[in-house]
Amino acid sequence: MKAIAYSIKPQEKECLALANGKKHDLTLISNELNEQTVAYAVGKEAVIVSPYDILDHKMLWELKNVGVTKIITRSKTTTHIDLKEATRMDFKVANAPDADQSIENIAKQTIRNLNAWGVGKCVGKACCCQKVCEMDKKKVKPEADNQAENRYRYGQAGS
Repeated sequence: MKAIAYSIKPQEKECLALANGKKHDLTLISNELNEQTVAYAVGKEAVIVSPYDILDHKMLWELKNVGVTKIITRSKTTTHIDLKEATRMDFKVANAPDADQSIENIAKQTIRNLNAWGVGKCVGKACCCQKVCEMDKKKVKPEADNQAENRYRYGQAGS
């Protein structure tokens, strides 16, 4: 997958390169994502951002216009991303949800997200999309089955 990572600090560069293992075509730049640097994302499927890169309505449209379809934030938080607008615009959004927020582990989580998307899979607990997806449907189904089973067990099958 072709991706560009913005706002990369020197210590992050090596960790991302090692975690990637030359699997994805990664461009790593120290520039923040803004109106002037969004052009670097042309031809990329994904952008990898820091919590300091603001992805508001306008920036999401800029990314969409250059062909980006996926966003990964190198943080647990997603407050810097307008998730409702991203969902409306059909972006896939992921974060780095693990408790271990070390630079090395965030790099591993970031590449794990790219790997999953690269083979057409959901990123699981890293998913920040606000849509009901196949993963959500699988989570809901067992609960519905349990409710039906409990109604039958307690003589409420017709309810």
